[in-house]
Amino acid sequence: MSESTSQQGSGPLVQLLARGLQLWIRSRCKAVGDLKVELQGSSAGLIRGRLEGVSLEARDVNFDGLPLQHAELNSGPVRVKVNFSRPSQAVQLEDAFSLTGNVTMTGKELNQALLSERWRWLGDLLTEELMGLTPLGGLRIDNDILELQAAVKGQSEPAIQRFSLQAVSGTLQIRRLEGDGQVALPMDPSIQIDKAVLAAGLLHLSGRANVTP
Repeated sequence: MSESTSQQGSGPLVQLLARGLQLWIRSRCKAVGDLKVELQGSSAGLIRGRLEGVSLEARDVNFDGLPLQHAELNSGPVRVKVNFSRPSQAVQLEDAFSLTGNVTMTGKELNQALLSERWRWLGDLLTEELMGLTPLGGLRIDNDILELQAAVKGQSEPAIQRFSLQAVSGTLQIRRLEGDGQVALPMDPSIQIDKAVLAAGLLHLSGRANVTP
């Protein structure tokens, strides 16, 4: 695990903010590996409680039970409050702010997430809506194809079907390659997916989000 920061404007207030933001990011995630934070702003701007923006790059992140191999995110303007009396909570974000960026998940880790207690409901929803079977037995990314497996009662071998995946109307749409059938994933209204690509065993997502402190 490593951390690094860089700033446009290297005053002590900006350095304090960089450290505070790293602590805030880690507090919102179950796990974070490498983390790099870059601030756009100055000490003068911070005194007024405003940063022009924040960029971060992180690896091996677990956010709400979703494993992200890699994430690159950029924020719009951020309003903050600095508390010098509490170094462990030196920075408080005052208002909601916008994010744009990209995240990458491996098929293996996505499979583990959808079989976990936190997200099993979503995996079961996919197989029920797309295959008429439940529960989800497994997920695999085969180049640009999503493969789902589900047990069939009375049979030793699972049913396996293949699907395409794309971003449609701000969410992910999964469509059967053979025959009719598609499902749009339920999405947090604060998140919008603009692009989704399956390749080489990975899921790449690009999108936007509004973050509430």
